[in-house]
Amino acid sequence: MSEPDSPDFASSIAANLPFLRRYSRALTGNQQSGDRYAAATLEAILEDAGDASAGLAAKVALFRAFHLVWSSAGAPVDTGDTGLAARAQGRMTTLTPNSREALLLFAIEGFSVEEIAQIMQIDAAEATASIDIARREMSQAVTGKVMIIEDEAIIAMDISAIVEDIGHTVTGIARTRAQAVALAASERPDLILADIQLADNSSGIDAVRDIQAQFDDVPVIFITAFPQRLLTGERPEPTFMITKPFTEEQVYSAVSQAMFFSSTETLAA
Repeated sequence: MSEPDSPDFASSIAANLPFLRRYSRALTGNQQSGDRYAAATLEAILEDAGDASAGLAAKVALFRAFHLVWSSAGAPVDTGDTGLAARAQGRMTTLTPNSREALLLFAIEGFSVEEIAQIMQIDAAEATASIDIARREMSQAVTGKVMIIEDEAIIAMDISAIVEDIGHTVTGIARTRAQAVALAASERPDLILADIQLADNSSGIDAVRDIQAQFDDVPVIFITAFPQRLLTGERPEPTFMITKPFTEEQVYSAVSQAMFFSSTETLAA
């Protein structure tokens, strides 16, 4: 591993910032709040890199620093008087502490149980138990109607099977922007899973934008082979994202997270 104060270590930290922002946003359910914690983490790790990063890989060190910042702040979620933020805050209080963080680190960010133990400063057995608890608590908390926007038939069928296996109903599968808008209008979904590039070269992002013009509080999970293209910080970004090629565990976790949290950011034009 590179030394904490070396150019290589700094480059590794910078390369992993988009993934930290994705993780932070998924925890808070809000882009602005998530980015504040990511920025505070970067500050902390650059100011005290030697202590925070000793013996750790750069990505593990970055996420461990975030966990320290997040925990010291009381693991807060943006609150609101009504609507999605209030519901998200209410649901968060029902989860076993640290379980949701452990599941996100494992299923979405791809850390091993041993790395999660380092990040959260717990032992491996506790990390495993936290992941199992989160799976159970979130899958039991919320079920609903899921719409899939995906032009590859086999992938769409795989996603549909996973979604139905965890208790949700699939309203349909759309292959183009126009089909997606029509499907949403015929039956409002509780969640959308959307690929970025569709069959007729239309955009899944544009399809989601059209749908959110009608239903602005529908959570969305984007599926993409290039997550960095959506995690630029230059515009409002999706809260939940699955990177291709994805695993069943990633879909399971992202769907459970999104349905539980019921929050997403509307994409700007």
